[in-house]
Amino acid sequence: MSDNNDYLRTSSDPSFRLRADVLALMLKGAGYAAAFCLVLVFGIWTLYGIGNLLPDESRETEDPTPFSFNLTVKDTELV
Repeated sequence: MSDNNDYLRTSSDPSFRLRADVLALMLKGAGYAAAFCLVLVFGIWTLYGIGNLLPDESRETEDPTPFSFNLTVKDTELV
């Protein structure tokens, strides 16, 4: 049995072999990045869908921490 792993059939030219291997690795990385982005988009879409299933009253309630947005300090409070 042969241990020939030359799937791209580039054994004749070493320079072409290097470029072909680098291209294959870049495409593999791009595939992983695309899969990661699709998982993120699917997760955000799922959260959006779950949010739409909630009743309208849950979106109209008051903020449970009404003072959490006030992060500025007035000049009179510094003295």
